[in-house]
Amino acid sequence: MERKKLKIILAQPRGFCAGVKRAISIVETAIERYGRPVWVLHEIVHNTHVIKSLTEAGAIFVENIDDIPEKSITIFSAHGVATAVEKKAAQKGLKVIDATCPLVKKVHYQAQRYNKTGHDIVIIGHHGHPEVEGTLGRVNGKVTVVSTIEDVQRLEVTDPEKVAYVTQTTLSTDDTRELIKELKKRFPNIKGPNLRDICYATQSRQDAVRKLAEEVDMLLVVGSQNSSNSNRLRETGTARGLPAYLVDNADHVDLKWFEGKATIGITAGASAPEVLVQDIINMLKKHFDLVVKPQNGKRETMQFKLPKFPDFV
Repeated sequence: MERKKLKIILAQPRGFCAGVKRAISIVETAIERYGRPVWVLHEIVHNTHVIKSLTEAGAIFVENIDDIPEKSITIFSAHGVATAVEKKAAQKGLKVIDATCPLVKKVHYQAQRYNKTGHDIVIIGHHGHPEVEGTLGRVNGKVTVVSTIEDVQRLEVTDPEKVAYVTQTTLSTDDTRELIKELKKRFPNIKGPNLRDICYATQSRQDAVRKLAEEVDMLLVVGSQNSSNSNRLRETGTARGLPAYLVDNADHVDLKWFEGKATIGITAGASAPEVLVQDIINMLKKHFDLVVKPQNGKRETMQFKLPKFPDFV
């Protein structure tokens, strides 16, 4: 029986970004240098495959700094932490290595700079996300998180002439654009970074999906359910009329989705390893006559240096 032909177009770029690569390397290097266990505050990145692999290597992930024994080797996740967490770590004598993504740190600096000039700060982001919580905890003064147009319309500020905004790095640029537009409508003199200051990796992966949407019948996004940037990629696909599915791995792919489809786009969130994409392709090869080709797109060359690893006594 002849197998159905299926064309796969792989988004370019996709998968690990420079901040994720750096964060994972920090955990791996710390385990190698200091031995097991290494304690990590929050998931280093939001991907179940990565967390499982690092746990097996000797990392222990916790959600509260109180759960880390005193004087332990401790890593702060790529999403960043509040100033109060840093102080608590110092009180406990924790030996800290900070894996906060440099682009998240940039958001912290922006918020602090606006705060020092007397502005109320608006964070465009999702309540409860570790990155947003970290940014909230970096600002002394009035700071509010907005996720929807309604949030912006209800926003109360000290002085309408002294308002500034920053954004969670992993948002959809489409959503952010609308919120910024509404903020500027309410506060014409509001200050904030350029829309392009959303993380380069978030931006480039969403741009790739927009182009992919013109060529494919369906989109698979490889990433974990708690990955903000992976969810935004799926939403970017559905916003362009595509059936789009977020899958953690090949086991989560339903072959019924492929009925009546000839060309499938596959991308991966910034915290999803390429091995998961290849696993899905290998699984599909068992069921279809597969043709796989990469999308015409730019290869990312961004790299972030690892921090210095102290000789902890």
